[in-house]
Amino acid sequence: MPVSIIRKFVFICILGAAPIYLNAQPPITVTLQNEATAIPFTKLFTRPVHPGVQLGTEGNYSRHNLSRLYQTISIGYIFHRHLFKGIYIHTALGYDYGFHSGFNLKAQVGLGYMQSFTTGKEYQFSQGEYKAGRDRGNSRFIFSVAPGLGYRLQQNNTDSPEIFTLYNCWFEYPYSPGFIPVMTHISQELGYSFYPDNK
Repeated sequence: MPVSIIRKFVFICILGAAPIYLNAQPPITVTLQNEATAIPFTKLFTRPVHPGVQLGTEGNYSRHNLSRLYQTISIGYIFHRHLFKGIYIHTALGYDYGFHSGFNLKAQVGLGYMQSFTTGKEYQFSQGEYKAGRDRGNSRFIFSVAPGLGYRLQQNNTDSPEIFTLYNCWFEYPYSPGFIPVMTHISQELGYSFYPDNK
């Protein structure tokens, strides 16, 4: 994938996350993941566990009572033991519908860029034979849809620390042009969001 396209995408992510910089005190979000190459909504939890971790922040576009519309930006790492390991940058438009009980219904739609590397040996054909080579990685776009549920530890405060879970359905493109153009994934995610300066 041309470097110019990657640079433009990173710029779009930063620009799209503008509300984060307008917030006086953006939260920090830490997420643990279990990734699988699977068709979305066919399995609730997948095994074996392929771990991932994500670090991010977010900013609000609008709030109404306990509900809000917001933008996230994050970086992450995924390790699939039999297939790939990848680093990515991701931004999502999210909506939380909050209840006075402390629970939030959550939904996010996102776009990202991932650089993936094989977990096995890489070979290249040279001078009539295959030789061990260096894996320079593959550039992929990510499209995601994630419903979920959260719980605010301070029930009537939208700036409360929150424990949440997301069922993230994401699509990797281009995967293998001419053979498998799109690879589908599921990530079960468990996260914690907090405001560092809150007492």
